Amino acid sequence: MRIAILAHSTNPRGGVVHALELADSLTRLGHEATAHAPDATGRGFFRAPLSPAVTVMASPVGLGVASMVETRIADYVRHFKNPNNRRFDIFHAQDAISGNALATLKERGLIPGFARTVHHIDRFDDPRLTDWQLRSILSADALFVVSEIWRERIRSDYDRRTTVVGNGVDTSRFTTTASVLDTELRTKYGLNGNPILLSVGGVEERKNTLLALQAFVQHRRSHPGAQWLVAGGASLLDHDAYQAAFRQALQASGAAQAVILAGTVPDAEMPALFRLADGLLMPSVREGFGVVVLEALARATPVVVSRRAPFTEYLAPAEAHWADPDDATSIAAAMSRALQQRITEVPAVCRRYSWPASAARHVALYRAMHALA
Repeated sequence: MRIAILAHSTNPRGGVVHALELADSLTRLGHEATAHAPDATGRGFFRAPLSPAVTVMASPVGLGVASMVETRIADYVRHFKNPNNRRFDIFHAQDAISGNALATLKERGLIPGFARTVHHIDRFDDPRLTDWQLRSILSADALFVVSEIWRERIRSDYDRRTTVVGNGVDTSRFTTTASVLDTELRTKYGLNGNPILLSVGGVEERKNTLLALQAFVQHRRSHPGAQWLVAGGASLLDHDAYQAAFRQALQASGAAQAVILAGTVPDAEMPALFRLADGLLMPSVREGFGVVVLEALARATPVVVSRRAPFTEYLAPAEAHWADPDDATSIAAAMSRALQQRITEVPAVCRRYSWPASAARHVALYRAMHALA
C-alpha cells in the first residue's frame, strides 16, 4: 500500500519519532510509506527516514499558537489540493493539525477518508484549539492510540473505538556499547557530575519539570555532586509562562550551576546521552506513552516514572522506580533508589514493544480502510 503519514512538524517530539519509526517499519514490510510535515526551517526532518520524506511548504505565521495551527492546517490543505500529491491509498494523521487538514480534504471529496493517531489529549485555554483537536478525532474514519489510557478516554468521552498500537524501541541504536561520542558529549555539556540525571522533553507543565526541580534539589542534599541535564523542548505549544516560572525557581534553588538546559540536541547524540546518564527522570503528569523510557531501558539506564498510566500499563513493577508525581519527596526517593540500582541486562519490556509489531497492527486496519475506499 501507498501510505501518507502526516506529522505536525519536523522537530524531535514523541509523535514525530513515532511517525518516522512507523514509516520505516512499513517500508521494511514492503509498503510505500512517506512521512510528511510542514518545514518552517528548511532543514527537513531531524532524522532522515528510510523512504523519501515530503516537507510541506510552511507559510509565515501570525502571533499565538492558534494562528500557527490555522496556518499549518492551510499549508497541508494547499499541498494536497494538488492531485499529484494525493497518490496514496491511506492518509494517516499523527496530530490535530494534519488531522484537520485531512478532515477538510475529506469534506471536499478530495480523499475518501483518513486515520488519526491520538498520542494524548491536550487542554487548551483557546476554544479554537479545543475545537480543532475535537474535529480531528471525530472526523477520522479510524483511530489509533499508543496506550490503553487514551483508548478508554476516547471511548468514554467520544464513544469512538480505537486500536492500541503501542510504541517501540530500536535496540540496535540504543545500546550499552560505548562510543567515542560519549567522551565528546561529556565535554560539550560539561557532564562531570556524580550522578548524572537526564530528562527528555524540555521544560513543560505536563513533564512536571518544576516539581522535578524540587526533587533534584532535595536529592543534592545527599549527593552534592549531582547534575541534571534537561534535553529537548522543541514544541509548537506555548510554554512560556511555565518556563519563566521554572527559570525563576531554578535561580532561587541554589542548584542552577548543576542544571544543564541543553534544549533541542542533535538526534545522533541521544543514544550517547542515555549511556552517560545514571538515571532517567520522567515524573510526568500526562503522557501518551513515553517512548524515551524504552530508549533509556534499552541502554540499561534506570528510570524514574510516575505511578500512573500509561507507565503502569507497559512497565512491570521491577522495571522502573515509581514516584507520586504530585510529591517532590516521593520523586527524590525514587531517584535515590534508581541510582542505587545496576541494570545488568536490557529489561524484557524492550522486547515486548517493537516498531515492527506496532507497524503490523497498523497494517490490519489500513487494509480494512483500503477495502472500503
